[in-house]
Amino acid sequence: MRRLTVVQLLPALESGGVERSTLEIAQALVEAGHRAIVVSAGGRLVPRLLALGAEHVALDIGRKSLLTLRHAGPLRALFAREGAAIVHARSRLPAWLAVRALRAMPAARRPRLVTTVHGLNSPSRYSAVMTRGERVICVSQTVRDYVCAHYPKVDRERLRVIPRGIDPAAFPRSPHPDADARAWAAQQHPAIAGDGPLLLLPGRGRRLKGHADALKLLANLQREGVRARLWLPGAREAGREAYIAELEREAAQLGIAQAIAFTPPTDQIARAYAASDLVLQLSRKPESFGRTVIEALSVGRPVLGWAHGGVGELLAQLQPRGAVPLGDHERLLDAARDMLAQPPEPAATIAYTLRAMQEATLAVYAELVD
Repeated sequence: MRRLTVVQLLPALESGGVERSTLEIAQALVEAGHRAIVVSAGGRLVPRLLALGAEHVALDIGRKSLLTLRHAGPLRALFAREGAAIVHARSRLPAWLAVRALRAMPAARRPRLVTTVHGLNSPSRYSAVMTRGERVICVSQTVRDYVCAHYPKVDRERLRVIPRGIDPAAFPRSPHPDADARAWAAQQHPAIAGDGPLLLLPGRGRRLKGHADALKLLANLQREGVRARLWLPGAREAGREAYIAELEREAAQLGIAQAIAFTPPTDQIARAYAASDLVLQLSRKPESFGRTVIEALSVGRPVLGWAHGGVGELLAQLQPRGAVPLGDHERLLDAARDMLAQPPEPAATIAYTLRAMQEATLAVYAELVD
């Protein structure tokens, strides 16, 4: 494939799965000899992007305001000036701006449009723009099914399922139990110290992440004499103080406050997985993919989660024992008790790799330019 200039569009580069995928594809482009440009309002990940050899153009293309439409002109000029071959939109408002900018360009000089459906957004004309790419990347089969169900007129030939992936080297297999990892975890919060099994639910401090379900599970286990503890890295974050206070009150009412650790996000999540005995994925809203599942399984830790969305899809493929019908707390308790007593045999390898995702995405670009 000839050397390409690929422009990725997203609101900002702060944190999250969309941002991570943007950096991963920028890295793959640079390593393959292409030019990677990212347009966003900026954020804490910009230095990391630049360190990869990619370029960043600061433009506030994610602000939900009619004034944002004025950025279509600068985008069009950018595409023309830099000779963009591919424009890859990863969010709805940036996608609308891309469509507007490309429409005004001469057909012979117009870049090809790729979109990625990262989430299960509410169906609407506004969300439908994510199906307007000449290629539409779906991050899981769950997402593809969702797109086909809610946008039946979409051309199925343009859809490409490219699951998210992880770098196995970043999530190496760990012995179980891992005394070193557990000792490190105990230093993060007093409640993590102890000999009982450690449950881990990583995720931001959002109600839909299922923290309350994890508290209920812990209380049920302790009621049966299982001296378990619960660590929720990422739950404690700025702006979510009222939510954490609500969870702390609930934990106190359940009598488990001394066995719970609400902590900020950790940049050593693989070590946190290694310290745990059971990883929980209890998001009440279906997720489009569910990286937690493959990250934990790569480290060698069993995963227990609600069987819906991308999490349910992955558990059905990789660890069916961990899939529980949404909201069935009795089944959740049974499965947790069973998996703590007799953990599933870890998978030999995890097929969902970062390299596979990167290569498949570059192959989509090649479809359009070759």
